[in-house]
Amino acid sequence: MKLTSDSLATQLGERLLPVYLISGDEPLLAAEAADAVRARARGAGFTEREVHFIERAADWDELRASAANLSLFGARRVVEIRLASARPGTAGNAALVAVLEARDPDTLFLILTPRLDRDAQGADWVRAVEAHGAWVQIWPVDSHRLVAWLKGRCRRLKLEASDEALELLAARTEGNLLAAHQELTKLTLLAPEGRVTPDTVLASVADSARFDVFRLGEAVLAGETARALRVLAGLRAEGTEPTLVLWALSRALRDVWSARGGGQPPAWQQRHRAALEQALRRASRLPFAALARRAARADRMIKGRVAGDAWDELALLAADVCGPRAM
Repeated sequence: MKLTSDSLATQLGERLLPVYLISGDEPLLAAEAADAVRARARGAGFTEREVHFIERAADWDELRASAANLSLFGARRVVEIRLASARPGTAGNAALVAVLEARDPDTLFLILTPRLDRDAQGADWVRAVEAHGAWVQIWPVDSHRLVAWLKGRCRRLKLEASDEALELLAARTEGNLLAAHQELTKLTLLAPEGRVTPDTVLASVADSARFDVFRLGEAVLAGETARALRVLAGLRAEGTEPTLVLWALSRALRDVWSARGGGQPPAWQQRHRAALEQALRRASRLPFAALARRAARADRMIKGRVAGDAWDELALLAADVCGPRAM
């Protein structure tokens, strides 16, 4: 059967299956799904745990031998198989099918892999998993669903967060669920009586220099080139992560594009309305496609995929968003 990270808890509450495959590229959700399976297995008497990291062909022989051996003192065990690649090859496919078809009632298999593409999903070993157990596909939480995801996390942590606070937290941690989870955990200690406001979210930021990224976004919206470059230089000198700076500039660009089409900024950004109105006056002259390409190039530089100084590219992006007069 196929499950999602949300439906896994319900299935585990009903019965424990002999094999679980957890695939996906979202580390937090994959780790939590695996923890849930391990916890349920411990409760069912699976007291031993073996972990196999499959990195070379010989590792499959070790897995076969381990699966064939009786566990120590006859205890029930969880055999955890971690695949570096979603394609185990011919030998891996045969080994996985063999151990899964053995159907040892005292052994539970937990297989962890990266995301499976369409071809990998049709492999014999994946079909064997679906026949005897469950395949849990972990999907990333996109930006449109991130606020709802954060809201659910707040309920679990007994936090009462305003919509404005969640929008701000989503903007700060977009694309990184682990960072979002860590921020929420921190807020359980900082939020008075469990109430989270935008000010609480801002106060939880350890590095006070990060407050300046909002001023950077405001400066580029207002078209204040000198101020924007001065703030950018200050952020660089204080060791702010360039990823956060790129987020601020990209967010400002998206705000202009959205407002140009009649959209409204989130409530927590209302104080930037005056700057946004100035940006709208020059929106018709902004080369949005070229700006998006420059932002993508800066992102690749930050990740080391393209040669160049990411900070220089960010400075050019900030000047470009300020408008043609800046150049």
